[in-house]
Amino acid sequence: MGSRVSRLGVPVGVVGIVLLLVVPVPAPLLDLLIAANITAALVVLLTAMYVRRPLDFSIFPALLLVLTLFRLGLNVASTRLVLGDAHAGKVIQAFGEFVISGSLVIGLVIFLILVIIQFVVITNGAGRVAEVGARFTLDAMPGKQMAIDADLNAGLIDEDTARQRRADVTAEADFYGAMDGGSKFVKGDAIAGIIITVVNLAGGFVIGMVQKGMPAGEALQTYSLLTVGDGLVSQIPALLLSVATGLIVTRATTQGDMGTDAAAQLLQHRPALLIAGGGLIVIAIIPGMPKLPFMLLGAAVLLAAQRAGKAQKAAAAEEAMPALPAGPAADSPEGLLQQMRVDPLEVVLAPDLVDLVDTGAGGDLLDRVRGLRRKTALELGLVVPPVRTRDSIDLPTSSYAIRISGVEVGRGQAPPGRVLALGDDLDHLPGTPTSEPVFGLAGRWVPAELQHQAEMTGATVVDRASVLVTHLAEVVRTHAARLLSREDVRALVDAVKADDPAVVEELVPGVMTLGEVQRVLRALLDEGVAIRDLPRIFEALSLRGRGGAADLDALVDAARAALGPAIAAACARDGVLRVITLDPLLEHQMAESVRPGEEGATLSLDPRRAEVVVEQVDAALRQAEDLGWSPVLVCAPVLRAPLRRLVGLAVPRLPVLSYSEAGGGGSSGPRIETVGTVTGAAAVPAAQALGV
Repeated sequence: MGSRVSRLGVPVGVVGIVLLLVVPVPAPLLDLLIAANITAALVVLLTAMYVRRPLDFSIFPALLLVLTLFRLGLNVASTRLVLGDAHAGKVIQAFGEFVISGSLVIGLVIFLILVIIQFVVITNGAGRVAEVGARFTLDAMPGKQMAIDADLNAGLIDEDTARQRRADVTAEADFYGAMDGGSKFVKGDAIAGIIITVVNLAGGFVIGMVQKGMPAGEALQTYSLLTVGDGLVSQIPALLLSVATGLIVTRATTQGDMGTDAAAQLLQHRPALLIAGGGLIVIAIIPGMPKLPFMLLGAAVLLAAQRAGKAQKAAAAEEAMPALPAGPAADSPEGLLQQMRVDPLEVVLAPDLVDLVDTGAGGDLLDRVRGLRRKTALELGLVVPPVRTRDSIDLPTSSYAIRISGVEVGRGQAPPGRVLALGDDLDHLPGTPTSEPVFGLAGRWVPAELQHQAEMTGATVVDRASVLVTHLAEVVRTHAARLLSREDVRALVDAVKADDPAVVEELVPGVMTLGEVQRVLRALLDEGVAIRDLPRIFEALSLRGRGGAADLDALVDAARAALGPAIAAACARDGVLRVITLDPLLEHQMAESVRPGEEGATLSLDPRRAEVVVEQVDAALRQAEDLGWSPVLVCAPVLRAPLRRLVGLAVPRLPVLSYSEAGGGGSSGPRIETVGTVTGAAAVPAAQALGV
């Protein structure tokens, strides 16, 4: 019943407002409607003060339009009664008598002051803030979307949270755009109120003298009282809505309501309160000044300063960390063993970047790294070892280094107080030119206070922590095989054994040792294949390794064959798998040149021929990437492993799939589209050699 009333309430109310414009309303009903108008405006104002963020009151622009139309309808109804009956109900009569208070001039002056405050100050200010807020919100949308994508890639948020945050960004832009238009309603309503007041005053004076035969003084007194009362009952709700509009568009997103935030922020600086209280006391002792008001206010401010000081001391005591127990001595065996220990994954920061991990200074790098570990586990099936974060004076200022087993594999910069702007036209922005560490995009480290200016130019702005975590994520994906330790494999095997004991008991240790399983899983990770579906991988290894003579390539191919549909689906985009193929003649020649080796099969090609093949594969890949595609190289199963060894050194980002893997999904798999063909013929022109 309640939901039905809520759905019908607004449509019925809007129809009633339209009828209010044309149908005469009796004075008692007008009193009730005026009281409802004032109540609604007051509720809207208080709601605007208590919301934590503007989107929590997203209905405000539409509500503003409805209430404005309602108020104009009341103006029309009251004008009809004022001019027709010289009486518009008790509410208008009471407001007029209270403000005029026996003096017509004073009443008109007070009314004009209220109109000026409403129109010149609040309405214009709220309209300007809404206009600027709408423009800045729209300009900041690309940067906010980039930040959401960075958090998603870093594993800090999941897909559902990212989708919700993108919807919030869109809703915020729509809200401020609607507020920009809604502020125009408020301004137009103020102008209409002034015009209606002038019409009531002039028209009533003429009607009173001409039609009703009143003396000039009586007509002026009667219609001035009614006009002022009518103007007040419309301008007071309009003033409340204008203030609510200003509060909504000037409110920043916080964790509390306006009163809580105001009290917390005004009382956070004790010296300011002490100076203000002392200044009021000094003013009180100036000769001729009233002492009681300034003395009372000064004492109240000093009391607030004292309480603020106690609160700050209590907060500082809570933040103080207890002393940690002393560790082993540096020259003791335990201390030496700790110093000798090599961490699997390590992030080393220059001393001026320690704020990235200082939660007290707003640093959230450690939280982002934890999110990255969770995201990597869900994507690759690899449990990334804990990331040790420490500082080092050996690093240059503002730089960081990423190390795996003590060996540096990546280095970048993250200057304090700066953000990374990525784009094509950044020369006009102040800052240091740089190159994004993962994708090599041209960028510039600009001061953080110029972030909005950079976003307005169309640049994508990324904070320092996102740059570092994105770099770390790429390093983890590239070196995932090195991060998979024997102990990690044991933990994975035990996890599978808990759910599928038969699969594990058949494989380990009867068919393969734990070390051999580690070699296969590392090879899969090295080729960019996720190892999440361990039961299927173990089943394939059991069948292929049962004879006891299978080499590593054969075991890896068996596991890949079992994961064929998943591999093809991971490489496809929008249901299309774009492939680069080999010319049949070249493929036949390559198959005949396959030679076994200690590290796996290799291609025994002429060096010049091999160089041409690699160059053509690289050219085909670049041409496809220029079109926004992510292709794969497909070949016969016998060629997959040796061909990947050949092209992997020059083009490591290109996946190499066998025909069975690319088409393993059957009719339910992705649609295959050929985007290039490699011939291996050096004398053939490039376009013909690529088959495009």
